[in-house]
Amino acid sequence: MARQLDEQIAGRFPVGQRLRVLDVGMGQGTQALRLARAGHQVTGLEQDATMVAVARESLCAEPEGIRERVRIIEGDGRDTGVHFLPGSFDVVLCHGVLMYVEEPDPLLAGLARMLAPGGLLSLLVRNADALAMRPGLSGDWADALGAFDTVSYTNRLGLDVRADRLETLTATLAGIAAPLHAWFGVRVFTDTAADGAEIPDDVATLLAAEERAGRTDPYRRVAALLHLCGVRG
Repeated sequence: MARQLDEQIAGRFPVGQRLRVLDVGMGQGTQALRLARAGHQVTGLEQDATMVAVARESLCAEPEGIRERVRIIEGDGRDTGVHFLPGSFDVVLCHGVLMYVEEPDPLLAGLARMLAPGGLLSLLVRNADALAMRPGLSGDWADALGAFDTVSYTNRLGLDVRADRLETLTATLAGIAAPLHAWFGVRVFTDTAADGAEIPDDVATLLAAEERAGRTDPYRRVAALLHLCGVRG
């Protein structure tokens, strides 16, 4: 996904431009720190106090120049209007968040308002059209059958969450003036890997295969996750 995001950024902004990035639901700060290391000014918004503490600890280990480019705010992604003015950011990330939001449209509309004209909105969501893949490939036929008629599922943390359909999000992005520009599949081949599985020796080849599948039909349509990029009109 990082490669996909970098490709979209490179295609929209001049090389060397320091972008204003908002990472909503930043988690432990993986993407925020990666983009700060690339020279961008990053604001991370996260409501989980434990994740905020982890992100701040990771940030403290960075050189001063990188620490100065990152601001971390503890707060809910649905309250972006409280913290920021409209049009304040060139790039807004919302990765792995929508599955925890029962009504995502207000959140997405708020994120779109944070974008400057021509800004990039990057979403990572669970693919509702592929919910039967994981249980089916694992031989859990009952759960596979049940997954065809729902957008709800239980994640690996044991939480009941929801997934999104590509067609629905495409319509939503058009309605909030950040129409879909590109989309990719993420975890086409590796979604059934066990938590904590060892990194294989041929990880570079694995990543190349995943990246190729993530931009190629029909493979990307059955990916566990979808990476959608909208552009503010």
